[in-house]
Amino acid sequence: MPSTAEIVSRCQTLFEDLDFKEARAWKAAAPGRKVVGFMPVYVPLELIHAAGCLPLGLFGGGDRMEVIHGDAYYQSYICRIPRSTIELGVTGRLDFVDGMIFPFVCDVIRNLSGMWKLMFPNVWSKFFDTPQNFDPEIGGRYYVEELRELRDGLAALTGREVTDEAIRASIALYNENRRLVREVYAFRARFPWKAPNSEVYLLMRAGLMMDVAEHNVMLADYLAAAEAEDRPKRDNVRIAVYGSFCEQPPLNLIKSIEMAGCYVVEDDYSLVNRFITADIPVEGDPLEALSLAYLRSSVETSCKYVPREEDKGRYHIEQVKKARAEGVVYATPSFCDPALLDRPMICRRLGEAGIPHISFKYAENSGQMQPIREQAGTFADSIKLWS
Repeated sequence: MPSTAEIVSRCQTLFEDLDFKEARAWKAAAPGRKVVGFMPVYVPLELIHAAGCLPLGLFGGGDRMEVIHGDAYYQSYICRIPRSTIELGVTGRLDFVDGMIFPFVCDVIRNLSGMWKLMFPNVWSKFFDTPQNFDPEIGGRYYVEELRELRDGLAALTGREVTDEAIRASIALYNENRRLVREVYAFRARFPWKAPNSEVYLLMRAGLMMDVAEHNVMLADYLAAAEAEDRPKRDNVRIAVYGSFCEQPPLNLIKSIEMAGCYVVEDDYSLVNRFITADIPVEGDPLEALSLAYLRSSVETSCKYVPREEDKGRYHIEQVKKARAEGVVYATPSFCDPALLDRPMICRRLGEAGIPHISFKYAENSGQMQPIREQAGTFADSIKLWS
């Protein structure tokens, strides 16, 4: 069985590789293989997998890539992730990607889907719009049609039918993946010193860059290795991190929060593989099953409409209590309209519930971590002293 260090090392290699060597190798291993990239926050990976394609999570260039060309396509007063994604494209790092899916996050990602079609006309591109109405007869029907259109587009890309049987088989694999992801998060909530947040983050990001069956093995191996390993327990404060659902913080920022005396026991980083919180039925119409799962069992996040004002933030409070977090860090990317619009409403509800919280902004290429570490450290100390 591999050790946690070996598993995390492989995950970090995947995380740092902006040339996507492993995905390229997967494609080259058999004739006719296709790679379909996708942006955060949620994409039905089951359909991509059922089409015989590798779903490849693209979360921008992070802090390891200088953006030069991308700045020419987007204004400076929006978040950085579209500019760095454009940079990945124009520098040839994504020249092996056959398709791109842009799920609804915000107007910026919607516009990026159109930009991609203009810049890379030979790449199949799809803007994937999730419903904001949660009535099965309205939003549910709409979503089934959107899923059907996505399935047909993938079939045209690969030249093979995406059958209901194939989708059901993929749903079963991803149900197992989501179950294991929930186990990792539950294990971290119980023993955060055995599953540091930076390790769990890398583990989740790796799963969006490899075949799901391989990731299932990796998750099971990590759980076994982490449980067996003896690590020192520190007098850290248990916190939840919210607001980072799309553009991701630098890994050093995630580590800085840990180093400031915080155990992160709940977060909304890279939500794709845990956006659906329950198993999806493998019986019946698989598109109907995917649609109902989104309507009934998806997480609350800033790009998902909450119909009743009194329900806003209730999900976050429930998750904080479930994970036994003592406070919340609301960390949002600069210029992220959905997160920054949500922040005052969520923080107000946290305050009403008596949950300590702080907030700050970052960019995927943030370099100065000391102020954030000091802010998080002061927050942790205040919880120890007064909560």
